[in-house]
Amino acid sequence: MSSSEVAPESRQGVRGSTGLAPARADRVIRALSWWWASAPLLLFTPAIAYAMGLPGVRREAGWVFGLMALVAAALAPTAGLVVAQVWDRREARGRFLVMAAVSSVPILFFLFFGVLFPECPDGYHC
Repeated sequence: MSSSEVAPESRQGVRGSTGLAPARADRVIRALSWWWASAPLLLFTPAIAYAMGLPGVRREAGWVFGLMALVAAALAPTAGLVVAQVWDRREARGRFLVMAAVSSVPILFFLFFGVLFPECPDGYHC
């Protein structure tokens, strides 16, 4: 069996479909992966702008960048799992499950230390 006989089969996926659907699925999966990877850059953009001498970005639009990073960290793995499930891409499903697990850690830290922990009054141990 030559390598030319194996390669097309591996690109077609489990169902063996041909045409534009597999290429479109791969492009969507790649775009969602890059969107998720942009979340840390979005989160640190106000701090980088402040360090570069642009304090107005941090003061006026810092919350927008934080919100965009939160949406990218939460929505990209979710949408990626849906796309990978619909087009039956097992490798992508595993990748998006790892992305979701990695994204859940900072989101839970934000919820705990940013929302729940400050609600505890001083002097009380909640």
